[in-house]
Amino acid sequence: MKVLIVSDTHGRDRELEQVILKETPFDMLIHCGDVEGREFYIEALAECSCCIVAGNNDFFSDLDREQEISISGKRALVTHGHYYGVSMDISGIVEEARDRGCEIVFFGHTHKPVVVEREGVLVVNPGSLAYPRQSDHKPSYGVLETNGKGEIKVEIKYLR
Repeated sequence: MKVLIVSDTHGRDRELEQVILKETPFDMLIHCGDVEGREFYIEALAECSCCIVAGNNDFFSDLDREQEISISGKRALVTHGHYYGVSMDISGIVEEARDRGCEIVFFGHTHKPVVVEREGVLVVNPGSLAYPRQSDHKPSYGVLETNGKGEIKVEIKYLR
């Protein structure tokens, strides 16, 4: 199974379109929020199962604030992250994932890519395709792949 993970696109479709063309085929798209009204377009563009949550800039959206999903038998929490203080520290979001019995947590908000394991939880932030904030300011996204044996690999990739 291949999962495309994006966040913080802020209504800028060009970068997302490039990533989808580059990574097709994939089985699922996870968007960690700040779509700014583009959720229906993103779902149509992806042509697969999508999990899209609301971010702090999705003011008039009917999107869920969070979702719990299953990826190859592992429970995952998908959230934007701003309710857990991720700009300061990821311990709150790790604790929330653990409390819910999730082995993976996907989040955005910081616009900085992260893949790390903390307290038995795989923590993934794909960064931002629209407004990257890490030192090199490259638009980033994540690709998760499973091998059918329960093993998961996540790679941060860059558009440029």
